[in-house]
Amino acid sequence: MKNGFIKVAAATPKIRVADPGYNTDELIRMSQNAAGAGIRVLVFPELCITGYTCGDLFFSQALLSGAVAELSRYLHSTASLELISVVGLPLIWKNKLYNCAAVCHRGAVLGIVPKTHIPGYGELGETRYFAEASELTPHATLTINGAEAPFGTDLLFTCREMPALRLAVEIGEDLEGTLPISSRHTAAGATLICCPAASCETVGREAYRFELIRSQSARSICGYLYAGAGEGESTTDVVFGGHDLICENGTVLTEKKPFESGCEMVCTELDTERLCYERRRISIFPQNTDTDYREIGFSLPEEETSLTRFIDPHPFIPSDAAERAQRCERILTIQANGLKQRVERAFAKKLVLGISGGLDSTLALLVMVRAMDALGRPRKDIIAVTMPCFGTTVRTKTNATVLCEELGVDFRCVDIFDAVNQHFHDIGHDPADRNVTYENSQARERTQILMDIANDCGGMVVGTGDLSELALGWATYNGDHMSMYAVNASVPKTLIRHIVSYCADCYEKTGSQKLADSLRDILGTPVSPELLPADEKGEIAQKTEDLVGPYEIHDFYLYYMLRFGFTPVKLYRLAQAALGDTYDNATLLKWLKTFVRRVFSQQFKRSCSPDGPKVGSVTLSPRGDWRMPSDASCALWLKELEEL
Repeated sequence: MKNGFIKVAAATPKIRVADPGYNTDELIRMSQNAAGAGIRVLVFPELCITGYTCGDLFFSQALLSGAVAELSRYLHSTASLELISVVGLPLIWKNKLYNCAAVCHRGAVLGIVPKTHIPGYGELGETRYFAEASELTPHATLTINGAEAPFGTDLLFTCREMPALRLAVEIGEDLEGTLPISSRHTAAGATLICCPAASCETVGREAYRFELIRSQSARSICGYLYAGAGEGESTTDVVFGGHDLICENGTVLTEKKPFESGCEMVCTELDTERLCYERRRISIFPQNTDTDYREIGFSLPEEETSLTRFIDPHPFIPSDAAERAQRCERILTIQANGLKQRVERAFAKKLVLGISGGLDSTLALLVMVRAMDALGRPRKDIIAVTMPCFGTTVRTKTNATVLCEELGVDFRCVDIFDAVNQHFHDIGHDPADRNVTYENSQARERTQILMDIANDCGGMVVGTGDLSELALGWATYNGDHMSMYAVNASVPKTLIRHIVSYCADCYEKTGSQKLADSLRDILGTPVSPELLPADEKGEIAQKTEDLVGPYEIHDFYLYYMLRFGFTPVKLYRLAQAALGDTYDNATLLKWLKTFVRRVFSQQFKRSCSPDGPKVGSVTLSPRGDWRMPSDASCALWLKELEEL
């Protein structure tokens, strides 16, 4: 339960229709197994104690009395388990029969939720047997074996040790109405919806059900446990496949497909902190619209839940190749169209770019080419300038040259050795002192040249800095930090690699092999600002990731901190789960401390960053998505890490 995680499960037992004793044996067995596996919330299908397909046997007092007796046996047998379970059975209230779900915990019924929407069409003839919940009086109770329990659809079950875990129940077709019951539950504060269901399998039904549950969890920003009836139900007219789903805010975490053999339960961990953060962040989410809910508390042991859910080590990059290619194309389209409009509105005669032979300037140039092509303007309206100095290598300069020549842009070379040395002389800096002044003087000289060329030709400078560099402040203030339009501003470094690779594949398919080869060599070049001289072999000596840390790690922290507001301790735990096979704990912790320090200390650079197109849910624009004071302290965040 630490860090907001709770292990949950949806289960489909094999049952016998109208045999409550056999069915309860199965429920007890599965509940014991679930609790032993650390599961703390377990949902069974609709009417699972009797079976959903009992038909007119629901009129039988023997069946109804047997169901109540077996619920009592279930409670007694599971009283020692640290488990919230949702069990379906028919119950009588004021001489009417209701399709109910009993919420059970430590040998007691916390509450009983009746079904609201009772279908009476097609094979779903429930109106023959069951009354609707709308017939209940407010704050009703129901007595089972001498114990009184809250009875109604106005029940909210809250964990005392984890207030973010607030559970509510909707049954079967209650999800399928125009206004799902769970929408009211979540507006009242429920973060986890448990749905015992009995949906039969017909052609197209599985896909409809899948999308219905997934989208409801997204719309309601909640966790959703769906347990469908399966093997053992009557096949007189329909067949039940035992479809189980666990969703979280629009993401299907795990699924048992209909008729999947060898699987009676699916389980994973829900992140309740993440759900609460999303609700705070999204101002249009309705909250506390219904104050008439009865809130029922329960306790669970405070423990560290072992994580089995997939933690994406590269959250910006789809793992599926086709989806990845689609995302790359979409991002290029967004970038190019943003730049296209800026060129039109600024009446820019030229676009000016500093081309280094590195990843960021390469992507910027590819975007500029697309924008000019879309405008129907010649590529010679793009001025790409290489500005060699102390750290420039033959490899990067050659790649910059090939790239520009193959793309057909106006390629220029401005040697800045003499200008930078003159600047050192002017300010009294010793060139032998290769400190930050030595490095940043080159970056600022390059930016000055680009700005002046743009002024001279009536153009605008296109920035190359990416999202990862913005987060870490890895840019020279008023140097490469500045431009008229920053096309890469919301694209992280790890994703830029895939976009450039995608472009290489595209050019290769169209016969531009030389261009594709150059792009691939750029991908193989170490990331570097090339501000310090090359080594004795003429290779890049200044490698960014050796200094600031692997971008793979930083992009991981960047995504989960900005997107979900996770604490440093939670970031570290997730990194261990996702990246632990690649990096040891000491490495992950070291770069997390670096990440936290730099995110805070470098905000002043982001506060005056230029415009740039937003391409994803994580961005650092000071105008819309990340508004942080430049003098905010990171002491609280670092203190949490020091106490690990």
